[in-house]
Amino acid sequence: MKESAMAQTQQPLAEVFGYQITDQSEAAARCRSARLCPFQGQDRKCTKDKANNPLGVCAIYHNNEPVITCPIRFRQNWLIAQDAALFFFGEGTRWSILTEIRLPDAFGKSAGNIDVVLVSYDDEGRITDFGAIEIQAVYISGNVRSFFEHYMRDPQGYIVGDWIGETPVPRPDYLSSSRKRLVPQLMYKGAILRAWNKKMAVVVDEQFFQTLPQLASIPPQDANMAWFIYRLMPGRQAHEGTERYYLEKVTEVFTDFEQVIRVMTTSSPGRSEDFIKFLQAKLHEQRQTRHSNL
Repeated sequence: MKESAMAQTQQPLAEVFGYQITDQSEAAARCRSARLCPFQGQDRKCTKDKANNPLGVCAIYHNNEPVITCPIRFRQNWLIAQDAALFFFGEGTRWSILTEIRLPDAFGKSAGNIDVVLVSYDDEGRITDFGAIEIQAVYISGNVRSFFEHYMRDPQGYIVGDWIGETPVPRPDYLSSSRKRLVPQLMYKGAILRAWNKKMAVVVDEQFFQTLPQLASIPPQDANMAWFIYRLMPGRQAHEGTERYYLEKVTEVFTDFEQVIRVMTTSSPGRSEDFIKFLQAKLHEQRQTRHSNL
């Protein structure tokens, strides 16, 4: 994907309140002025980070590509629901979307909220099946709010600013996104869903998925967990006259829940000799410090 020169100069913001930061259309200006989230429905305000002063950054640049940093961003046109419904229920099924559903354990305590639950139903509206969608956006390492607030104060000035050498530049924190957030979510919620014999779909950004351990793919009909991988692609909104990013599915990987958890919770050990060298250096440093203090 070819990006603007801004993306090449360590300017991190790719998308703010649903629009590229270079977009000065009326629609983009309205969303920024009113702090609206175009992916939650008409005139719904963004509440990310702070309700009164939301951090309206939907995506940041990494390797000159936009990376999704807000889970709500994945709701564009509900493409993720269409893809997951086919995995959960097959074709020709009536289904509906429910969001932020509390998942109870055997003791009535919350095991967390499910981002999206899809329910299938019969002619009388009775639920016949359901499946859970877990959405994992990428955490940001660094102070992206300072860049965001700079942009919101003066969008035009920000765009033409010289960002070369600006440090530190916020970056995606893929390790924290997986180990601290995604894996625990899959373990707690997934274990309950597996006990109920229900399927789970995991929605992630393409660049994030590439950092995960390699997962063994199995036939869709044998899978109880599916990974739907998306990216943002540039396109044009004709009736608004705006250049926007659009969610596009890159691929899908069908997996077994137990195998996924085993792979994602197993460390890859390095050489013990290297660790001993590190310990030796630390011990030497400690002894030198003690000696100098005598």
